Amino acid sequence: MAKDLQKLLTIDDDDDLRMIGALILETQGGFAVDSFGSGQAALDHLDGLDEGSLPDLILLDVMMPHMDGPDTLQKIRTLPSETKRDIPVIFLTAKCQPDEIVRLVELGAIGVIPKPFDAMTLSQEVRDLWQNHLQKS
Repeated sequence: MAKDLQKLLTIDDDDDLRMIGALILETQGGFAVDSFGSGQAALDHLDGLDEGSLPDLILLDVMMPHMDGPDTLQKIRTLPSETKRDIPVIFLTAKCQPDEIVRLVELGAIGVIPKPFDAMTLSQEVRDLWQNHLQKS
């Protein structure tokens, strides 16, 4: 039986987008959401979680100071726990040229959602990318 999508972790340095995104995902999508303003804060959070408390999916901003989204994903993929390393990631980005999307998927993302995201469709876009990922797995 396929795992149900319930817990999300969002990483975005823009406080307003992070709060709005979490609110939309919680109220419209029915997800439990943990949000962090930097890749390092999210990595520290993941490091402290036990296997049963991990998010099902990570929404990750591409352009962030200090540690951008691709660097954050690379660090996630090197975590000591295989379960933590394998958490699916969706990038959020304003750079949505086809070659950029291909690059992000090649880095290991299961998909890309354009920013600014559409509040009315965000939760369904997340669910659709999740379902597509499960079908490929």
